Amino acid sequence: MNVTIKVKRFDADAEKPESYWEEFTTEVADNATVLDALIQVREDQDGTLSLRCSCRSAICGSCAMRINGQGGLACKTPAVDAVIDGTITVEPAGNMPVIKDLVTNFDGFWDKINQVTPYLQPQGPEPEAEYIASNESMLHLSGVTACIMCGSCVSDCTVLEVDPTFLGPAALAKAYRFTADPRDGDEDGVSLDRLKDLGQKSGMWDCTRCMACVTACPKGVDPMDRIMALREQAMDAGLTNNNGARHAEAFVELVGHSGSLDELKLPVKTVGIFNVPALLSYVPVGIRSLRRGKLPSLFHKKIEGVENVRRLVKKLEK
Repeated sequence: MNVTIKVKRFDADAEKPESYWEEFTTEVADNATVLDALIQVREDQDGTLSLRCSCRSAICGSCAMRINGQGGLACKTPAVDAVIDGTITVEPAGNMPVIKDLVTNFDGFWDKINQVTPYLQPQGPEPEAEYIASNESMLHLSGVTACIMCGSCVSDCTVLEVDPTFLGPAALAKAYRFTADPRDGDEDGVSLDRLKDLGQKSGMWDCTRCMACVTACPKGVDPMDRIMALREQAMDAGLTNNNGARHAEAFVELVGHSGSLDELKLPVKTVGIFNVPALLSYVPVGIRSLRRGKLPSLFHKKIEGVENVRRLVKKLEK
């Protein structure tokens, strides 16, 4: 199979470091992966092409990069599936500084993993024997422990693109691995201190639920679902005095009332009607929305069949 590999390249040691695209045409086997094609280009055409790889079995996570604009593992992606009009486009993983070509700096990634204290922190008296965890709880955790720390989810996180301080899907999924472990936290398995920390600015409430991390994850960890579970844990633990929790509660209340979201009331209920500085901060956004014809209607209407929506909300609350 004749394929053109379009690579986004970068060399920090160049006289004027800047990214540029370069194309290589190569013949690859029908069962080759994108990583196989890149290695072939490096060996046969340009030995300066830089990339990371190790196990070639989707275990180590070293070869994470963007393939046709989406994060993933080059060793797990068949070349034949990645070809679009005879070309495979590869670029370094996003939201991380590029060192050279397809190699990125993971220091920030690991800093955020460390921020969530990635180890068990049991509280209370030590048990007489080992800490016991039920089989059911461990089976539940098997999904999130499948994470190989490849950074594909971080690469495609849309929040990190605009807010580099956001913990990110990998770190938050790692945090859930411990908050959901019955051996962590108090005797009831509640990791209250962890949840308080995760609920701060740039934490779990800043996820916009775009699902990009779910699509990019090569191991089915579903980081976004883990973030939603963290939020549920925090609210169940009574940590509701924050904008994120109030936003979620207001969302359910408004939809449960009329069947659709009242976008004018949502920010007021989120920050509080007496929080004047926060409400005033929305004024510039409101003016821009008004100018572009995107301001919600002042007269909110109930949808037809709203009784069915209310019934569903009540059933979920029970």
